[in-house]
Amino acid sequence: MSEAVSVLTPVERAAVEPGASAAQIVQALEEDVVFGRVHPRERLIENDLMDRFGAKRHVVRQALAELERIGLAERLPARSVTVRDLKPADVEQIYAMRELLETAAARWMRLPAGAELIAELTRIQREHDAAAAHRDLPSMFRINIRFHDTLFSHCGNEYLAQQIELFGKKAHAVRSFSMTRRENVKSAGREHWEIIRALREGDRKGLVAICRDHIQVAKKAYIDAYQARFPFHPRPV
Repeated sequence: MSEAVSVLTPVERAAVEPGASAAQIVQALEEDVVFGRVHPRERLIENDLMDRFGAKRHVVRQALAELERIGLAERLPARSVTVRDLKPADVEQIYAMRELLETAAARWMRLPAGAELIAELTRIQREHDAAAAHRDLPSMFRINIRFHDTLFSHCGNEYLAQQIELFGKKAHAVRSFSMTRRENVKSAGREHWEIIRALREGDRKGLVAICRDHIQVAKKAYIDAYQARFPFHPRPV
């Protein structure tokens, strides 16, 4: 398949009303990272963000602090904030944590799942399928997060669910290397339906395996792309 066919169209920035809150700024910048509108090591300049979002300086600083907390940005010694440059070793460590956390949640989850959870996940995944059919990448991104947040909120351990959410956010930059490709979007959709099936049928072994394998495509795509760009960078062991 040619690149023109397999890669979805780049996404334009969504309009943000002046006077944006810190949460709205964080959400907009998360999408900038995921869709490659900002790049690793690119500076996030307070004055530029104040102009873009019509926000006060303290609000922009709150947003930047949150981006640092979730691992999407880092503050350099000169006090400037930049988009974090995730190296392959960083990605391996983040995804090792994601695998530990998400498979633990799958092992603890009550099975078969209740009808209410199955119905909610089914509704969310139908929304995801519709967004994918329309190539609506921003909606796909947010709906995908809602699917996994809903799934893991039923693991029976709220602290585990919070850590899963945090490490999912740390992986935002990694997702950009897989979610713009149609074949990966289709594969993710099939795996979501398999998660629902495993929950409904009480297939714990299958659920653990899907939760483990589901996150590997983005990790591999990111590391392969990084190594292609920086061929002399050591590959993680």
